[in-house]
Amino acid sequence: MILRILILLFFLGGCRITPTTVDSPTIALELAFPRLTFEQPVDFQHAPDGSHRLFVVEQKGVIHIFENNPDVKESKIFLDLTSQVRLGHSEEGMLGLAFHPRFKDNGYFFVDYIADNPRRSVVARFRIKPDSPWQADVKSQQIILEVGQPYGNHNGGQIAFGPDGYLYIALGDGGAGGDPHGHGQNRATFLGSILRIDVDHASEGKNYAIPQDNPFVENTEGYREEIYAYGLRNPWRFSFDPVTKWLWAGDVGQDKPYEEIDIIEKGKNYGWNIMEGLHCFKPAQNCNQEGLTLPIWEYTLEGGGRSITGGHVYRGKKVPSLQGFYIYADFVSGRVWALKYDGRNTPVNSLISHNPNLYPSSFGIDENGELYICSFDGNVYRLREN
Repeated sequence: MILRILILLFFLGGCRITPTTVDSPTIALELAFPRLTFEQPVDFQHAPDGSHRLFVVEQKGVIHIFENNPDVKESKIFLDLTSQVRLGHSEEGMLGLAFHPRFKDNGYFFVDYIADNPRRSVVARFRIKPDSPWQADVKSQQIILEVGQPYGNHNGGQIAFGPDGYLYIALGDGGAGGDPHGHGQNRATFLGSILRIDVDHASEGKNYAIPQDNPFVENTEGYREEIYAYGLRNPWRFSFDPVTKWLWAGDVGQDKPYEEIDIIEKGKNYGWNIMEGLHCFKPAQNCNQEGLTLPIWEYTLEGGGRSITGGHVYRGKKVPSLQGFYIYADFVSGRVWALKYDGRNTPVNSLISHNPNLYPSSFGIDENGELYICSFDGNVYRLREN
C-alpha cells in the first residue's frame, strides 16, 4: 500500500486515453539485464565513446556503470552524490544525466539534481578520473546553473544535448498544484520551460553562454534568454529523434487529468496553465488559445493511467515493426504505447504492453539505438518482437 501511494504521488500526473488507441500484441517486454537491479532508477544513458558502456541513475543520487551485455553480473558505482542530493519529496533526487558530445575527448558529463538549503535544481558538470574511465571525479564538480524550487514536485530534470551541440534542460512549473505562481506563462522565470544553453563557452559571469538564436535573446521585456520553449507543467522526459531532429516531450497533467505529448519547437508556448492537454484548464476563466501550441496527442484516465513518461522514437534494428514509432509509457498504469506521427497525418496510437507491476520511470537508448525502459520495480527492460 505504501508503494502504491508513493507511485500515485510521484510526478503528480493525470491521464485519460482517446478511443483511437488500438492493441498491438506482437511486442513484449523482457528483462534486459536479469542479474542487475537498481533502486528507483530514473534515467538510462550511454556514453558516446564507442565503449558500449551503460549508465543508470538512481533517484537517491547514485549513477551505476556496467557493460552492455545481458549476462553482466554486476555494476560499479560511477558517481555518488547522495550527500548533496535532496530527497524530501517523492519527485526530488538526482533526475538527469547527459554526456558531452565530445565525451571521448574531454571526459565531461552533466547531471541534474535537487539540492537543499535553499531547495533548488542544480545542473553541474563533472569529468571522469584521468586514470579510471569507470569512475567519475566527484571533486571536479562545476555548477553550471541553479534554479530555485518553491515546492518539492514538478522539477522536470531531463537534460540532453541536441543535434546542435547545445544542452537542453527541462524544468517543471515549480510544483504544488495548478501552477499557483503562474510560472508556466511567465517568461521572466526559468520554471515551466525547456532551456537551451551553450556549455562550451561562458559569458556575463555565467558558466555557460546563451545561443544567439535562442528565441528571446536581447528581448526588452525581461524574459529569460535561456528559454527555448515554455508553457509546460512537468515535462517528464524528452528526447531528440536522430532522423527528423524533432524534440519530443511528455508533459504530465493535473488531476483532471490529461497527459500530453508535444513536439517542442523554438519559442513556442505549450499552453500551461491556460490549457491542460487540449482542454481549457479553468473553463470559467479566460481561455484564450491564441498563440498556443497544442499537443499532438493526449490520453486520459479511462484507459491510460495518470502520469506520462516520455520516451524515444525507435531507430534500432531489433524490433523492425516499431521503426519510426514514438515509444512512451504511463508510470502508474504500466502501459507502454507506440505512437506513429509524421506531422501530416492523424497520429495512430497502439498499446504494445500492459503490466500493472511495471512502473516505467524513464527510457533510454544504447549506442545502437536500441531502447530500454527503467522501472521502479528495480529492473531495466527492453522490447522484443514475438
